[in-house]
Amino acid sequence: MAPNQRDLETASLLTASDDNNNNDNSSSIRSNLNGDHRLKPSLLEVAIRNNMRHYGSTPNQWQKITRYDPLQHRKLENPTSNLDTLIHMLNGNLGTGILAMPDAFKNAGLYVGLFGTMAMGVICTHSMHTLVKVSHELCRRYQVPSMSFSEVGRYALESGPNSLQRFSRLIGLLINCFLIIMQLGFCCVYFLFVAVNLHDFLEYISIKTDVFTVLLGILLPLIALNMIRSLKLLTPTSMVASFLAISGITISFMFLLKDLPRSTSVAPASSWSTIPLYFGTVMYAFEGIGVILPLENNMRTPKDFCRWNGVLNTGMTIVVCLYSAVGFYGYLKYGDAAEGSITLNLPSHLFLAELVRLLMAVAVFASYALQFYVPVSILGPVVRRQFGSHRAQDYAEYALRVALVLLTFTLATIIPNLGSFISLVGAVSTSTLALVFPPLLEIVTYWPNRQYGTWNWILWKDLLMVAFGLSGFLIGTSMSVVEIVTEWQ
Repeated sequence: MAPNQRDLETASLLTASDDNNNNDNSSSIRSNLNGDHRLKPSLLEVAIRNNMRHYGSTPNQWQKITRYDPLQHRKLENPTSNLDTLIHMLNGNLGTGILAMPDAFKNAGLYVGLFGTMAMGVICTHSMHTLVKVSHELCRRYQVPSMSFSEVGRYALESGPNSLQRFSRLIGLLINCFLIIMQLGFCCVYFLFVAVNLHDFLEYISIKTDVFTVLLGILLPLIALNMIRSLKLLTPTSMVASFLAISGITISFMFLLKDLPRSTSVAPASSWSTIPLYFGTVMYAFEGIGVILPLENNMRTPKDFCRWNGVLNTGMTIVVCLYSAVGFYGYLKYGDAAEGSITLNLPSHLFLAELVRLLMAVAVFASYALQFYVPVSILGPVVRRQFGSHRAQDYAEYALRVALVLLTFTLATIIPNLGSFISLVGAVSTSTLALVFPPLLEIVTYWPNRQYGTWNWILWKDLLMVAFGLSGFLIGTSMSVVEIVTEWQ
């Protein structure tokens, strides 16, 4: 017999953020994904096992589950509106990546960079749609309200080909590892970016200091900000961050569009040797894949997320247009002198230029908490599970948050170059999470009945995306590592 509806509806939604009173369930999910078989099965796993006994586990028997709509069974304490979700999405993408776009164009050339960025935006948006679609399909099969990225990976393999089912726990763990690496990598870059730009602003107002001192100065405020555990409560900081980022970018265009040289003054296309660095930087810039499912899972009206004019397409259209414009005009203006952040190219003696640095520093500072949300949502339940009382669990989670902020602080102090590290993070984690895992999971999810459309076009499309993502991962990572090692020497 299938589990009762109340049990299914109370399964954990966002892994230990907005439902901290139900941490036992979400903790168990996360712990089991990380391979601890000794723990008591989670509510989600119990529901799934009962459904498999009730409906069967062969491909054809999955077709019996047709009426369950996961979007109608989500019970959220603090759901976000469409506007809240759009703000979070813009905030999750309009970080340091957009300011590195002129440096990316330097490695690709003016027109290769422009059309390449647009193409990558379309591909990444499609990949996000694929991830949400696969998540909904698996939720219908297992009759649960929602799944996280790693749960999608795990249960896609469990319901896929028999030869892959034994790797289901491994793929969940692997996705979690890449998510943690990616998001903490973002946080390291955010930490360094804020410190470098605040350092320049302080020097402008005649306060002499060094970057390390500024890093120390922002450490405690960042720890305090990251004590906020609810995604809903982060909406005001996301709104402030988005407003400041857009204001800073707008003022930046006043400098970028002034006395622009002819387009013939820069290369329309670069050499093949630097294209992997361009790929890594652009993939870093499209940094929202890690927060897509948490945002969609926490919406009051999740059906509005993937509509043609919904939150996802609207947000990504704005993001791609801004990325393309900043990259195009930034490279055209500064050419091969473009830095890892466009704010470092602005004239240091003008107040408006220093205002841009201050605005972007504060915006990125406020965005840190959203990027930090994902690794804590993965690691937090595992840590809480080790303690009995709620008080001890809360203290343990706060200690974890402090430890992770200190880790990103330590890594930020040893990063030799902002641009190279941005490219490395993009090539290692973002390319795999955005371009490799979603199409692979779509192939595996629809493998039992080969639901790939006419002439299997979905299968061929997914295989091309996987090949493209793996190529970018291997070549981009190797190039970035070589450049970082060269700078260290």
